[in-house]
Amino acid sequence: MKIGLFFGSFNPIHVGHLIIANFMATQTDLQQVWLIVSPHNPLKMKNSLARDHDRLHWVQTAVADNPRLRASDVEFKLDKPSYTIDTLRVLNKKFPQHEFALIMGGDNLATLQKWKDYETILSDYAIYVYKRPRYELGALESHPRVRTFDAPSMEISATFIRQCVAQGKSIQYLVPAAIQEEVEIILKKTV
Repeated sequence: MKIGLFFGSFNPIHVGHLIIANFMATQTDLQQVWLIVSPHNPLKMKNSLARDHDRLHWVQTAVADNPRLRASDVEFKLDKPSYTIDTLRVLNKKFPQHEFALIMGGDNLATLQKWKDYETILSDYAIYVYKRPRYELGALESHPRVRTFDAPSMEISATFIRQCVAQGKSIQYLVPAAIQEEVEIILKKTV
């Protein structure tokens, strides 16, 4: 099976994430998309993150009704901070029957050369890039392993959602209804 890996803090998961994941699972040759909940992105500060298992639960709940989307905690068992190449190696060993591809926004493609062992990622994995407004794709846009897509996009971020919660503003329709109340309660404790 060809599986797209969509990495993120998902702090919290929001409708923008779900639109991208569903687009990649239904509008490309990927058969499934696994949303990899990252305990600690080495390029981000950890102090603003909700607990790992809360974020995993949010993703599991958000994708529960879609058989083409799946939540993964594979990085919870890896050294921190987690690096994409290490996760890929673990997944290849655990699931040799699958072919994995990375899913990332154009902003990440532009900085891929800062990632650990990015040359190996480029040589061994397809990279599915969804374009993001106001971001250039950079020098790797024309790399033969990179495929770009004009996926639907929304000007929404987890940072904006956390700010709304901190200010007591509504996050209705920004996150799935099934997790809204829980997200509000938990984020109030971390913001």
